[in-house]
Parts: sequence; C-alpha cells; structure tokens
Amino acid sequence: MRQAGRYMPEYRAVRERHDLLEICRTPELVVEVTLQPVRALGVDAGILFSDLLLPLAPLGIPFRFAAGEGPVVDAPVRGGDDLARLRRFDPREELRPVLDAIRLLRRELEGKVPLIGFAGAPFTLASYAVEGGRSTQFAATKAFMYSEPRAWHALAALLAEVVGDYLRAQAEAGAQALQVFDSWVGVLDAPDYREFVLPHLRTLFARAGGLVPLIHFGTGTSHLLALQREAGGDVIGIDWRIGLDEGWRAAGEDVAVQGNLEPAALLGTRERLLARVDDVLARAGGRAGHIFNLGHGILPATPVENVKAVVDHVHARTAR
Repeated sequence: MRQAGRYMPEYRAVRERHDLLEICRTPELVVEVTLQPVRALGVDAGILFSDLLLPLAPLGIPFRFAAGEGPVVDAPVRGGDDLARLRRFDPREELRPVLDAIRLLRRELEGKVPLIGFAGAPFTLASYAVEGGRSTQFAATKAFMYSEPRAWHALAALLAEVVGDYLRAQAEAGAQALQVFDSWVGVLDAPDYREFVLPHLRTLFARAGGLVPLIHFGTGTSHLLALQREAGGDVIGIDWRIGLDEGWRAAGEDVAVQGNLEPAALLGTRERLLARVDDVLARAGGRAGHIFNLGHGILPATPVENVKAVVDHVHARTAR
C-alpha cells in the first residue's frame, strides 16, 4: 500500500524534478516510479503509481496540490445546484496517460510480478469534492447527504459509473487486479453506509467486474466489514484497528482478505516490527485467501530497510 512514495530516496529524486500531477500524467514517469519499489523491495506485485483524484478534473471538478496542504478543490460541490457543471466522460480518452502507463508497465513486468491498478470509491471522491480537500469531521459531506439526499445520490451515481468504467479500462489495458479505495468511509455509521454508499458501490463493482480480481479497501471500517462484503469485491481490506482473524470473521470466512499491519509499526524497532508481522500471520493461520499488507499506506518517515525486512520475513515464514 503506497509502495512508491516519499520514504524512497529514488522517488524523492524524481519529485525534485516533477510535481505529482506531472508524474501521474506522464506514462514514462509513472513506469519509473511504479518500478522503484518492485526493484528495491522484492514485493509480490507492482502497484500502479497514480492519484485517486484524477477522475475529478475531467468530471468538472479541477483540483491542485498545495504545499503542506495536499489536494485543494477551489470550487467545491456543495449542493444540487453545483451538479449542473459536472459531465460524464470516457476514461479511455480523458485518462489515457494512465492506461498508456499500464500498457508500458505490463511489458516491463511480464514474467516478474503482476500489476495492480486502483481508483477511489464514490464516497471518498465525493468527500474531496464537497469538502474542498482533506477533512477530519466531514461536516460538509454529511450536511450534503442529509439535507439534499437526492442530489447526493445523483453525485454518487455519476462517480460510480465513471470510476467503474475507469477501473474496467485499467483491466482492459493490462492491470491484473484492481483496488477500490474508500479511504474515508469509516466516518459513517452502518445505517448511513447502507443508505448513501452501498448502492453506488454495487454499481461500481458491477461495471468494473468480471475481468480481474477486485479488492475493496477502507480504513476505520471495522464496523462496516460485513456491509463492505455485501457491497462487492473479491477481497476485503482490513485495517490495523481490528485483529485480522476477527475482521475476517466479520467480512465472511469465504472471502479473501488483505491486511493488516499497522503502518506505524514500521517506525519502531525491528524486533517489535517483526513480532507484529508474526501476529498478523498467526491470525491468518495459513489459510488460503490472505494477502499480507499494511492496514493503510506506508508513512513518509518509514525506513526503506524496515519495509524490505517485512517483505523478506513474510516470504520466509510463508514459503510453500
């Protein structure tokens, strides 16, 4: 999760010459940054380097990255009146650089490791569009949902269709698995998830499905795992806030799971780190269907050698 990034000196060297959106929109740079952790870490798959907000701009919601602030939407979508400026688009045309990067990466990775593509889920993308950037309380998003439910469903339905088609296009271009990031949906309770989120995820998974495995990921979703399974996906991501075994039971014993090492454990001592890794593996119990992963993305201050130690340790402990 977030294999490439600021924790890698190779990535920082690229960022000294190019901003984030320039990298995302230049296939050759996407290839270089995607391959950096594959070369350095010995991971079992490459993860496409991109940004989950990319579909917002062609939708009619331009954004930028402000230093120290992250993504900024200067004209947020705050109600039904703002929906008129949004438009459907063909991701095969408007997001062609991403698909071209996937085609290049498949050639580079052929015979080595598979490639995972990804996109943001409707709630998470809508929260950025409504809040105007990152949020902790998601007050504007919830106000929109509660005060204008019809407009909310129109926005979420549009996002579900666009993202579903975008993911399908990634699979057609060569991605061998796809991950749907619902990074902020854990701020909702179960009734709100069922009403405002689940129907649109079903649409997304229906449009994207049938070609490659689909991973459904969220953070802070221990109380939503059964609903996430109901919404769709072949693999359910489990973050570090719940034991892997408990989370697997909640999601369903017959579904594959991904997780769930605490990312901050990579900042601690090697002894404590590998003990945490062993705990995750013990809770998985050697069952088929477990993808070892972090519970969220690698933190910027993480030592590269600790990431490599985790990869090597998991490979040694789970060799068949």
